[in-house]
Amino acid sequence: MTDETRLKITEIFHSIQGESTLAGERFSFVRLTGCPLRCTYCDTTYSYSGGKWMTITEIAAEVASHRTRWVCLTGGEPLAHPNALPLVKRLLNEGKKLSIETGGEEDVTPYTGLARIIMDIKTPDSGEKADRCFANLAHLNASDEIKFVVCSRQDYEWSKDICRRYDLVRRFTVLFSPAHGTLPLKSLAEWMLEDRLDVRLQTQLHKHIWGSSSIGV
Repeated sequence: MTDETRLKITEIFHSIQGESTLAGERFSFVRLTGCPLRCTYCDTTYSYSGGKWMTITEIAAEVASHRTRWVCLTGGEPLAHPNALPLVKRLLNEGKKLSIETGGEEDVTPYTGLARIIMDIKTPDSGEKADRCFANLAHLNASDEIKFVVCSRQDYEWSKDICRRYDLVRRFTVLFSPAHGTLPLKSLAEWMLEDRLDVRLQTQLHKHIWGSSSIGV
């Protein structure tokens, strides 16, 4: 790895983690540019293109300025970038704890055990087809987390079936999150209670704090 190792970055920002079991923690976020997926509910479409090239040294310096324990690599799709692994290793060498938010359709194997992987299995209403994520399950650790963004009752039933088929509740922490502005949080909570479903309900905490249209938070 040299200073010439670069990644295309949409934004680096200091905020409160809004999702996963790490919600509420202070984080440094590194949002990489580009994503091969086009989910119907995507709230970071501005990360599909643009951005600026930064060296790993420049990225690490900006992250260090936030003085956080935790760093989140997000996107876009961070695992679609070949140089994401050198960045992960650099941040670990600097004493950071990492989480990686991925759509699950890229190989997670190189990152297993280096970061807490939050893998979003795409539901039918996302407009994308969950495929490679199921092979990735075999490479995740029990400390990693599985997320379903639920847009409808159909999505909910599909997600329940996937949990059953792959024994996800026993193997991982499973997160069910309503698609913001599409499915009421109350509806999802009531379905989970009715079914005695032992998954974790989550909401996007940052949107409750700063609003649904804010970026860089």
